[in-house]
Amino acid sequence: MTDTMNPAQRHYCMSQIRSRNTKPELKVRQWLWHHGYRYRLNVKSVPGKPDIVMRKYHTAIFVNGCFWHGHGLTPNPSPSGEEGFENSECCRIPETNREFWINKIRRNQERDLRNYQVLRENGWQVLVIWECELKPKRMEETMNRVELQLNDYFLQLHTRKRKPIRYHQDSEVPMAAEKSSYNI
Repeated sequence: MTDTMNPAQRHYCMSQIRSRNTKPELKVRQWLWHHGYRYRLNVKSVPGKPDIVMRKYHTAIFVNGCFWHGHGLTPNPSPSGEEGFENSECCRIPETNREFWINKIRRNQERDLRNYQVLRENGWQVLVIWECELKPKRMEETMNRVELQLNDYFLQLHTRKRKPIRYHQDSEVPMAAEKSSYNI
């Protein structure tokens, strides 16, 4: 399929795409807010500058666009020896300037993996929500899964660790059920 826009039109369209306040991100934020979850946006002090930061849950949420982060793309070596990608259901690499887009998506994926690793090493839970998971048919299922993960992680963080009581075999430990000197 050929591009229907000339290079100037395409450049203008691509320049209008922003990294903050995207429609998928707004959907997630609205759902979280209406369900009582509070968060901060694009916190610079957190590695990777996640879209949504929930300090209470020690969780970083990334809302990724399928195209920009290569959702579902599988590596596909070409006959010339160059590694490319095979298109997925929700992500198609343009035929125009294909090598540029493959390199850009690969760099984005590598950067994402580094950020996720740093966050996990620092004790953060990382949740990635893909744009295609926020379609109307899958939105509720996806957000219920996110809520379950948030609550599960919150319980892990805030459950007291109980230490077992150790008794020595030789010592006599008074029992609550022992006979007492009281005759009732």
